[in-house]
Amino acid sequence: MTAVRAGRRTVEVHRPDKVLFPGGGGAKEYTKADLVAYHQEIAPFMLPHLKGRPLMLERHPDGLGGPMFMQKNVQDHYPDWIHRVEVAKEGGTVLHPVCDDTATLVYLVDQACLTLHRWLARVTPDGSLGHPDRMVFDLDPATDDFGPVRDAARLLRELLDELRLPAALMTTGSRGLHVVVPLDGHHDFDEVHTFAGDVADTLAAAHPDRLTTRARKKDRGDRLYLDIQRNAYAQTVVAPFTVRAAPGAPVAVPVSWEQLDDPQLGARRWTIADAADQARTKPWSGMSHGGRALGPARGRLDALRG
Repeated sequence: MTAVRAGRRTVEVHRPDKVLFPGGGGAKEYTKADLVAYHQEIAPFMLPHLKGRPLMLERHPDGLGGPMFMQKNVQDHYPDWIHRVEVAKEGGTVLHPVCDDTATLVYLVDQACLTLHRWLARVTPDGSLGHPDRMVFDLDPATDDFGPVRDAARLLRELLDELRLPAALMTTGSRGLHVVVPLDGHHDFDEVHTFAGDVADTLAAAHPDRLTTRARKKDRGDRLYLDIQRNAYAQTVVAPFTVRAAPGAPVAVPVSWEQLDDPQLGARRWTIADAADQARTKPWSGMSHGGRALGPARGRLDALRG
């Protein structure tokens, strides 16, 4: 065990030399200590995307290749200084962890939490859950070919531009891209989910040979899936700068629209070795700080759909 200073707190890290990402096949080996160091470095860039948001934790107690489980509820042994939020579910509530500081990041790594999945809404000052302030389109390709992902991102941006909705890009660390639209938080989950579905349906109808909104893989063929399901209540998306459970420790990383033209860009372009370098370029600096209302965009979309 080793003691790690994280902000104003000291966090105990157990078995820091434990290998969570085995090497081999061209992938580097990374230990729990490596993951802790990464989260300490990335914290100033990552925390603004996590603060106030309920989390679902993807835990791999024995690292890659071992068992994995998703955790929503805060466990009894978690320290009191980790923030929590109680969220309604059918038949009860869930007490989610909230990551508001570096110490919480380090503690979750010690718990072998590799990936943080965040809600698209934040906790309000009165402690309740607000409306979503993000709308996310997940561009999920049928193969590992990244070309269709680039094309779909450009097509979606063109449509969002027509709707006058600014959007930002993020690699998923897996296979595709996320297109993220900032919202003003005045629309509930059902409204946002329905609107995102109508946008995706409109785009797929215009390019039926390339894009689909069919959720079943057998119905997609070789078309890219425009996934909007993460916008529903109680759903989550991978957080910016979170690590993905794949060889080499790839990271979900915000990128600029200009980087879409980079031939080196791919869903797993960055790992814990260089994601902080990308963060320092402030790729989302051009994104509007104030989220948009969907009312005017709804009118424009309905006009386009006839």
